[in-house]
Amino acid sequence: MAKVLKAIKHDLGGLNVRRVLPHQEKRMVGPFIFFDQMGPNEFPAGQGINVRPHPHIGLSTLTYLFEGSILHRDSLGNNLEIHPGDVNWMTAGKGITHSERETFEVRANPHVISGLQCWIALPEHMAELEPSFTHVKKNELPHSIYEGVMMRLVVGEAYGLSSPVKSYSPLFYIDVAANKGSKITKPYPTQETAIFPISGKVEVNGITYSAGEFVLLDEADSEVTMVECGRFIMLGGEKFEQVPHVHWNFVSFSKQRIEQAKDDWKNGRFPSIPGDDKEFIPL
Repeated sequence: MAKVLKAIKHDLGGLNVRRVLPHQEKRMVGPFIFFDQMGPNEFPAGQGINVRPHPHIGLSTLTYLFEGSILHRDSLGNNLEIHPGDVNWMTAGKGITHSERETFEVRANPHVISGLQCWIALPEHMAELEPSFTHVKKNELPHSIYEGVMMRLVVGEAYGLSSPVKSYSPLFYIDVAANKGSKITKPYPTQETAIFPISGKVEVNGITYSAGEFVLLDEADSEVTMVECGRFIMLGGEKFEQVPHVHWNFVSFSKQRIEQAKDDWKNGRFPSIPGDDKEFIPL
């Protein structure tokens, strides 16, 4: 039977978020070890997202927006704006620093932000990869349109589609918009799967779920039915047999490695961000 994992509210640099993963009942869904719903937030001119430089290790971050934009900068020298439908995929590996802010044009006017951010744990043997960053625009992501169901595959492989975003374990992250009465079958019957309705209502095995509910599907739950026209995210992948440790922005299978990362950040040994190195988030 499907289960709703309730979110906890947080404030991140002026942005209201609802955090689902890690959850006391379920720390991971496939390789997804962190799930935040950002907003929807409305900002007046002069206010907005201001997440100062901070570090990561042992994971990939996924940013996917429904409304608004975010300016991403990192210690590899990337400096670009993400818009709805695009995907930012940053692999921290052995260590990276990044910030999430806004352009002057956005900050200087009233604006809205709404989207999702996820962390995807790297497998233990890949945890110390060289850091990398990928930005893929929405028209470069695979799409499917059939019988009232539109899908965009953001990351991974599903339904015969393959995303150009390089991932490191079997997973899927799919944006679905569909008509009332449409039925969407899980892409992999045995892989861990969750859905997150963005609008409208969905039904799983006779139970109805609404927008904003993170629904963890049981292996016996084979399909999702649209009770109303709407949109949902479906994500998951192969279960990790061992769950890595999470401390602050660090993910690792080794507590000693996390302690090293903490010390590295505290003592300024992480790389800095070109053009955004005057402030940082303390450990």
